[in-house]
Amino acid sequence: MAPLGPPVGTGPLGKREARLAWGLLTPTIFSVSMVVILPLLAIFWISVKPVELADLRAPEVVLREDIRGDYTAVGDNANIRYRLRNSSQDQVITGVTFTDTVPAGLAVQSLDPRCTLDGRALFCDLGDWEPATRETLLIPVVVEQAYLDNGLRPQDSSAETTGTSSNILTNATFTFDNFKRVFNGDEFFGVLGVTLFYAVFGTIGALLVGLFAALLLNKTFRGQGILRGLYLFPYVSPIIAVAFAWLILFDPFSGSANALLVQMGVTPTAINFFGERPLALIMVTIFEIWRYFPLSFLFILARMQSIDTDMYEAADMDGASPFQKFWYLSVPQLLGILSVLFLLRFIWTFNKFDDIFLLTGGNAGTRTLTVNVYEQAFAISNIGAGAAVAVVIFGCLLLFSAFFFRFMSQEEGL
Repeated sequence: MAPLGPPVGTGPLGKREARLAWGLLTPTIFSVSMVVILPLLAIFWISVKPVELADLRAPEVVLREDIRGDYTAVGDNANIRYRLRNSSQDQVITGVTFTDTVPAGLAVQSLDPRCTLDGRALFCDLGDWEPATRETLLIPVVVEQAYLDNGLRPQDSSAETTGTSSNILTNATFTFDNFKRVFNGDEFFGVLGVTLFYAVFGTIGALLVGLFAALLLNKTFRGQGILRGLYLFPYVSPIIAVAFAWLILFDPFSGSANALLVQMGVTPTAINFFGERPLALIMVTIFEIWRYFPLSFLFILARMQSIDTDMYEAADMDGASPFQKFWYLSVPQLLGILSVLFLLRFIWTFNKFDDIFLLTGGNAGTRTLTVNVYEQAFAISNIGAGAAVAVVIFGCLLLFSAFFFRFMSQEEGL
């Protein structure tokens, strides 16, 4: 049989529709590029630069100006003082100059050899400055009546400085020392192990608890809406509030949990839940499960309620047990949403920072890769090393995603 016509989307109309679709998508693509791709490229760039926190601000000449002296009448002597410094501790600034306007009524008596005066326009060429250079210029002046009348001060006029320096963020200096620092010794692999434990068990736990909660609420009963709202409480509550509530609850000195355990004879002394290894890691993982199971619960419950009930009725007629109905009927229908939730929750948990930082600050064996990014970039002020850890996180998640989709494509044909 001869083909009825060209394939869909290859004719003139299809091409116009494709151009229209790309035109409509262009703003979205541009927004995603600005919000996601450009910062990602910046992280890759910074990871191979020897950048510290102080380098984020380009070197500049900092100038302060005032007038010194005890002057109250015409003819008194004073000094215009300029205090200048190189803001960088390791970068040279070349061609340092500054210009200023001397206030009317101040008669300049002498100048520094590097300065010239054209009318009231002052220009000084201070040459090249080494890192952390400081210099003070004093220009002696005689006070005239005009100065006392106009009430101006030297700092009322804006002195302008110029200078050229090499910006570490934009120059051609590259290094792999940041990655060497990340992979140095056993520290990285210990942090990676903690991160994987936290991400894997936090993700699986949140899915299992969410699945259990969805099974409980998959039936219509009185008060179902109220109970569903209570299930959402951990997820919608402010993270700072719930984190400090857990810290107070499990405090070793005044926490209710420790007081109850001691009175029941479970433990002779109070337990430092968030300060002992490996209990602290287990506790932050439990917190992760408790806080984020409602998201899994909502998606799983929505999928359960969309499953056709006819096959459950047929299974009842065949004498299937509740477990058999769940395992052979419900689970196959839920595999799709469970796999997507596992992928998303693993990525989000792997990137989680605020929960652990608020609960333990990364101490007691709870230091994850994201906490390591913060410590490298801000605690140690090594932005390059922090960016290198962020690149490692991106690589780990990219490998996980590639493996996940390859596995899913084989198992479910995705």
